[in-house]
Amino acid sequence: MWYNYTMNLEEYEKELQEIEDFLATPNAYSDPDFPAKNKRANILREIISLNKKIAQLTANLEEAEALVADPELGEIARDDIKNIKTELETANSNLEELLVPHNPEDDKPAIIEIRAGAGGDEASLFATELYRLYQKYAEAHNLKSELISKNENEAGGMKEVIFKLTGEEPYGQLKFEGGVHRVQRVPVTESQGRIHTSTVTVAVLPEASEKDLEIKPEDLRIDIYRSGGHGGQGVNTTDSAVRITHLPTGIVVAMQDERSQQQNRIKAMNILRSRLLEKKKEEELKNASEARKSLIGTGDRSEKIRTYNFPQDRVTDHRIHYSRSNINAVMDGDIDDIISELTKNERELAK
Repeated sequence: MWYNYTMNLEEYEKELQEIEDFLATPNAYSDPDFPAKNKRANILREIISLNKKIAQLTANLEEAEALVADPELGEIARDDIKNIKTELETANSNLEELLVPHNPEDDKPAIIEIRAGAGGDEASLFATELYRLYQKYAEAHNLKSELISKNENEAGGMKEVIFKLTGEEPYGQLKFEGGVHRVQRVPVTESQGRIHTSTVTVAVLPEASEKDLEIKPEDLRIDIYRSGGHGGQGVNTTDSAVRITHLPTGIVVAMQDERSQQQNRIKAMNILRSRLLEKKKEEELKNASEARKSLIGTGDRSEKIRTYNFPQDRVTDHRIHYSRSNINAVMDGDIDDIISELTKNERELAK
């Protein structure tokens, strides 16, 4: 089935002209809306181009179908029909993808929190490997990573690591990574060769700005104390660590990685604001459709979303029942296929 998207072509062309008029003004680059409008212009150009391509392919298909009965040209026409239908399928799919309503949160920086769960040292080692996985993914997709805080253990693993990704749709790319990641393998410390199961929790939050969520000063308790973690003598000998408690929800954020108390306060508030926004979203999700809940989860961070089975060389995403092999490539950041399948399911549910 070929959809008639060309009926809105004039509207798209009018919107594009208005944006291009804005972009042509001398002060356009300094306008806060410039990045969003420039991106929208590129999308509109693609939509218009695909509209015209579909219209032309549809006309070509009608001409070819009219020649099927011709004794001399029938065979050529049948080949043309097959090729045109393939092109139409691709063009329609690409256009449909562009027309899916865009979630503004997808453009926001992503704050990713990785915490070792059940499994002791093995869980902390796998948390370190997941952190590396996302760093590799970020490098491959031109995302910039900024380490916010980390807490290591004596085994060389991470009990917790928090970092931020910025660039092209960082939250949109990694929003489905939130949940419990389960690893099944023989730990390096296992002398009997037995397979152990460990878990790591990942939270992916869109970075919230002050306009996204208002936090009342009277709802906060801010404690200042002496840093006790890594960072050198300057960190350890000054009262620079900050712990912020949001009294209505009980959410606590502590930050001590920076030398400056003010820097720690800013980072802690940034994380607190993002966690509060996520909590608000989780409450709204309670009213969402069951189909959507099955994809994005219940918001419960105890929910198992993916299993990394090393002995069987298999990674399985349980939300969409998708499995693949070559686990080493996955651990090197090659998760494009998993993200693509999750995104495809989200779009199907949005129809």
